[in-house]
Amino acid sequence: MTLLEVAGVSKIFPGVRALDGVSFTLRPGEVHALVGENGAGKSTLIKVLTGVYQPDGGELRYQGEPARFGTPLDAQRAGISTIYQEVNLVPLMSVAHNLFLGREPRNRFGLLDETRMVREATEILAGYGVRADVRRRLGTLALGAQQMVALARAVMIDAKVVVMDEPTSSLEPREVETLFGVIRDLHARGIGIIYVSHRLDELYQVCDAVTILRDGRLVHTGRMADLDRRKLVSLMLGREFGAEFTGFKSADDGPAPAGERPVLRVTGLTSRPRLHDISFEVRPGEVVGLGGLLGAGRSETIKAIGGAYPIDSGEIEVDGVKLGRSGTVRAVRAGVATQPEDRKAEGIVPGLSIRDNIALAILPRLTRMGLVSDKKIDEVVATYMSRLRIKAAGPDQAVGDLSGGNQQKVLLARLLATDPKVLLLDEPTRGIDVGAKAEVQALIDELAAEGLGVVLVSSDAEELVEGADRVVVLRDGAVIGTLTGDRVTTEALMATIAEAADDH
Repeated sequence: MTLLEVAGVSKIFPGVRALDGVSFTLRPGEVHALVGENGAGKSTLIKVLTGVYQPDGGELRYQGEPARFGTPLDAQRAGISTIYQEVNLVPLMSVAHNLFLGREPRNRFGLLDETRMVREATEILAGYGVRADVRRRLGTLALGAQQMVALARAVMIDAKVVVMDEPTSSLEPREVETLFGVIRDLHARGIGIIYVSHRLDELYQVCDAVTILRDGRLVHTGRMADLDRRKLVSLMLGREFGAEFTGFKSADDGPAPAGERPVLRVTGLTSRPRLHDISFEVRPGEVVGLGGLLGAGRSETIKAIGGAYPIDSGEIEVDGVKLGRSGTVRAVRAGVATQPEDRKAEGIVPGLSIRDNIALAILPRLTRMGLVSDKKIDEVVATYMSRLRIKAAGPDQAVGDLSGGNQQKVLLARLLATDPKVLLLDEPTRGIDVGAKAEVQALIDELAAEGLGVVLVSSDAEELVEGADRVVVLRDGAVIGTLTGDRVTTEALMATIAEAADDH
């Protein structure tokens, strides 16, 4: 019997086919893993299933009948509940009110029965390992406890399907075990679970079946036990590797070969619960890649070095100067420039001109006695528009009107204008066309040749190994291996990830 079926579903956005004829089947009591790298189509598929998006092709069938959910509320009323990675509750309301929001218990006069609500909320959440005063505001609880409240609320609505999107990302080990106990209970009650996670050991621990997406297409579906970790990684990344690769440089084999002083030294970097004892070095003119699957801790490492992520312990040293834990201003002044993963949300300001976007980071340097020198700004902007070959009508054109590749170049121009010593690049070629990608890759090579130290994050294994001199491989926020010399290959990278997962 099929509980939920997706048959040949497609979803098209302007210029992008996010889903291309994807099929997916969930059975009662089944825990079904949905996996794939960034851009694979997982989030789009979930939004189609839960009524956020309407499919442009194909069909949904729910409990044996054709289904079309016009809104998330329609899907929820039908019994499809979603627990998102980011808790989507109301932090200023009490825990109890969040749990019963929209279905509060009433007394015989139709008034809110606060006493009953508090009592029942306390009893329900105790089963999820949350022992707190449910009259407290939700926002005062730890993120893991908030996630458990969201899970309890999702199950309470008489759900027949529960979608869990990275449910353990904010949980401590004790909370993860509690979650797995809840999943086993749901399994026994015949509730179907769609489980999205980047943690391979979790998938093999709790999932019965797996569906793998890549670039909006279905590449594999079947029983979890029939697919070993090496093949799973290969299917996710779209690269085959042979069984002859048997080893890799271990995480404790030491730093890069001796030479000139590192321009960046990271030692024992820890930020619980995401990063654990990360250490590596970058020398002038060197490109060091951070490899690993989605959620391995690559972006968090970049943000921690750049001062935008809290650090519990460890040292970050730039050209011999220790940064401490004083945030982004200190990092920028020391010579660290960070290009974030999401250029539109965290990088460019689309409504401002190219000129204003480039000048944003260097205005203090171009100011004298409180006055900004327009002449100096124009000189800097002209220099970097020419150097980076930014194609635009002129410096006054709005950045939001440029192509993705040229937007990326404007962001790089702003970073380079700060005269950095270390460049941290998180997915610098994501979302841009092939020609622009080649230009950005060539630019990175040029910058390294000029003596900058570069840390490069890319979900494209081939791009990473072609662009990096060394690759530090991460898994669950820890270093699991370092590839150097002729070991910097896509085959070695995938084998490192897969073998580390097998050893876990």
